[in-house]
Amino acid sequence: MMNSVSAPPPTLPAGGTHVAAHLEGSLTDAAFLKMQGASFFRGYTKLCKGLAVILFLVHLLVQLFPSSVDYLALIPARTIPFAWNLITAGYVEQTIPGVIISIIGLLLFGKLLEPLWGTKELSKFVFIVNFSTSMCVFVTAIALYYVTQQETYLYTPLSGFYGVLSGLLVGIKQLMPDQELNLFVLKIKGKWIPSLIALISVVVSFFVNELVSSLPVILFGIYMSWIYLRYFQKRLETGLKGDPSDEFSFSSFFPGFLRPVLDPIASIFHRLLCGRSDRADSRGQTLESSSLTGSDSTEANRRRERGQRALEQRLAEKLAAVRSTESTSSDASDKV
Repeated sequence: MMNSVSAPPPTLPAGGTHVAAHLEGSLTDAAFLKMQGASFFRGYTKLCKGLAVILFLVHLLVQLFPSSVDYLALIPARTIPFAWNLITAGYVEQTIPGVIISIIGLLLFGKLLEPLWGTKELSKFVFIVNFSTSMCVFVTAIALYYVTQQETYLYTPLSGFYGVLSGLLVGIKQLMPDQELNLFVLKIKGKWIPSLIALISVVVSFFVNELVSSLPVILFGIYMSWIYLRYFQKRLETGLKGDPSDEFSFSSFFPGFLRPVLDPIASIFHRLLCGRSDRADSRGQTLESSSLTGSDSTEANRRRERGQRALEQRLAEKLAAVRSTESTSSDASDKV
């Protein structure tokens, strides 16, 4: 009876160790990319998913009953009797590309901001930005009508969620200014994304007539969200309102060479907007303000650190999931 001789284990040729390491790294990268693709469909909050359902249902209603646009969209000539248009117009997407972009943007941006702000603050932010943007668009349309006497400014239905999406980008600028984010094929720091979106919208509106009606919604969404975050949002860490850091000033939305021109103009509006509250704070909280010297910059750094920690935590969770997947697959191969 012949003894069975087991074949010797295969040996790696010269340089095989480096090849194996390269293959292992490639498999790890592939698994990580697979987990990133899978995470695209997970982690969305209940608030954002609920708002996404509302956007889809309102779009479906508009498609099935086109006359409902007259009651839900913002038509300046009819806003006085139909005052609810100032709220509902933001949730009316009249085109399929519009509702797709709004839902995807809401889910992605909300997934970044809600863990840092909380559900209550994010819902408050969405309501305030949506309503204030609609008010600004309404006033602008009325003013343009009185200047030009063109009735198209009064009877063109204005709607879309782009104002809130632009506002969420401003929130990302505030919390993650130096974090590089993927914008289509570009990697851009969070602090420049709102400015880039505004620039692209203005340029494209000269060539695409359909975007002209959305342009004021986008621009007012950026501005009104900045007003709220700059002066009115309550900071839980200090109990104060707003973000007076230089990194979040109005001129920070523009290139550096324009800031010496913009800062004096912005300071005028700052004094008009909150000069009285500044004087009251200086009278009633002199000792407190003196003890909190530099707290504004500290608070801004703290917000950036929270945003960075949140991103690092998500990355660590993805890496842990990749390692568990690899260990499971290796165990299965060993059993085979």
